[in-house]
Amino acid sequence: MEAGKTELLSDVHSRLWFTYRKKFSPIGGTGPSSDAGWGCMLRCGQMILAQALVCSQLGRAWRWRAEGGQPEKYHRILHCFLDRKDSCYSIHQMAQMGVGEGKSVGEWYGPNTVAQVLKKLALFDDWNSLAVYVSMDNTVVIEDIKKQCRQASSESRLRPRPCGWQEPFTSRETPEQACSHTDGNRATTCPHSQSHSDWRPLLLVIPLRMGINHINPVYIQALKECFKMPQSCGVLGGKPNLAYYFIGFVGEELIYLDPHTTQSAVESEAGSGVDDQSYHCLRSPRRMKITNLDPSVALGFFCKSEDDFDSWCNLVQQEIQMKRNLRMFELVENHPPHWPPFVPPTKPEVQTTGAEFIESTDKLFESEEEFEILNV
Repeated sequence: MEAGKTELLSDVHSRLWFTYRKKFSPIGGTGPSSDAGWGCMLRCGQMILAQALVCSQLGRAWRWRAEGGQPEKYHRILHCFLDRKDSCYSIHQMAQMGVGEGKSVGEWYGPNTVAQVLKKLALFDDWNSLAVYVSMDNTVVIEDIKKQCRQASSESRLRPRPCGWQEPFTSRETPEQACSHTDGNRATTCPHSQSHSDWRPLLLVIPLRMGINHINPVYIQALKECFKMPQSCGVLGGKPNLAYYFIGFVGEELIYLDPHTTQSAVESEAGSGVDDQSYHCLRSPRRMKITNLDPSVALGFFCKSEDDFDSWCNLVQQEIQMKRNLRMFELVENHPPHWPPFVPPTKPEVQTTGAEFIESTDKLFESEEEFEILNV
């Protein structure tokens, strides 16, 4: 039992913990310089995405060490989330991309809205080459996911920068020649050389409403089964206007990381190390009774390979669909014929960066804000 508790705490401490921050550069140049009071769901979205990137780049078994000595990939992941306008998953980028989802900067987000924002921002992160699929109408379509994940991860002739933004290859380089570069005495690689380039790592997000005003008890066991799956990346949810990042359960209580702590923004120059102590929650994780959970949630799963995704599908069929009278969500093989055709999201052909880009592309994406309430 003690060994299990130690491993649980090690897992919690290793997760990147994003909280309210203050004293960062104003969003959009003239907007808020703190997200206290409104950014909790955005921070939870950062946490679930960061967990997917850690699993992709470092592996699920990786553990953070407080004394330092973290691998380079860890620091590259952390740089993606710093409170800077040029970090690809910063509060700046997420808040401004949310404008295209009908949310003003400073407005509170729900789980589905933040999932849509993550899906769009991931298009500009060539280093991780993550495919983010957000289900519609409580339905996960296997055919659509495989179509999206089988897109070549080297579609663009762009070289990743440390935070995921890109610069063009020189005209004399082919993508293959550009795959290996040196940074001082350290060799670096890019996604073009990755062996899994025929399958992009998948972050699958399933927005659900498991009841009307309160979670329907018939879904509690299915929710627990989702946490048990090795592909589980956590759950976005909480209470009305209070977002938490749920990472597991003990008995009838959910374990979660709480973003409602305001810390000062961490100063860092691009390419330099970051004091990461404030990005890990070193106290015991918080707990909440499952029955107190708001019914509006978003389930997250990470599948690094196609075999991993196929294994997840089998688990869902066995543990969710076959054993439950009322299903949390549907898993179907083929694209429903009455739906519009599925077109995998692609990055617009624009060569610019950061806030400049986001301010000009709100209308390039269609919103998928609405989702249906589960029948009970």
